[in-house]
Amino acid sequence: MARPRKFDEQQVLRSATETFWTSGFAATSLDDLMRTTGLGKGSLYGAFGDKQALFQRVLDGYCADAAAGLRERLSGPESSSAARIRTLFDMMVAAASGSSGPPRACLLAKSTAELAATNADVAARAQQTFATIADLLQAEVESAQAAGDIPADRNARRTAHHLLAVLRGMEALTEAGMDESVLRDAADAALMAVGLRPEGQ
Repeated sequence: MARPRKFDEQQVLRSATETFWTSGFAATSLDDLMRTTGLGKGSLYGAFGDKQALFQRVLDGYCADAAAGLRERLSGPESSSAARIRTLFDMMVAAASGSSGPPRACLLAKSTAELAATNADVAARAQQTFATIADLLQAEVESAQAAGDIPADRNARRTAHHLLAVLRGMEALTEAGMDESVLRDAADAALMAVGLRPEGQ
């Protein structure tokens, strides 16, 4: 009969996430994971498999949370899809003016840059996550079109892909410490390009 686990699996995953996020996959050793999670090698392997399997659990969880966070963000409280899209871009601009400095790189972006070319599972998870984000953006675009806020003749899927690409680019610029004015210009140009004028214009 298998022994019941005597640790909090979610806490272990949170600790492992922090470790991989800080150091990346290649630079994180088994000793690092044992130290930060408080588990021995046998417990780690028994519960999660090898380092690659644990990393995949971490990345899957991070991506699921990211998609859920965007879904929640796009569910309100603004009164229209147009306003929610504007707010999403405003939040990206605001991140550039954070008092604690630029945020660290998104774990998905960091993992994709490090591993996607050589790890099919990581590449597939990244593609799935970006497709989910594009789906969420497309639904908002279509809702804004129905309300007359985005021209009806715009291809909603292509517009969603445009917004996704700009958002990811803005994130990279923010992580590089670019001035807030650069992010504001990018956001305003993206909104106008899809037919949404920035508020006040």
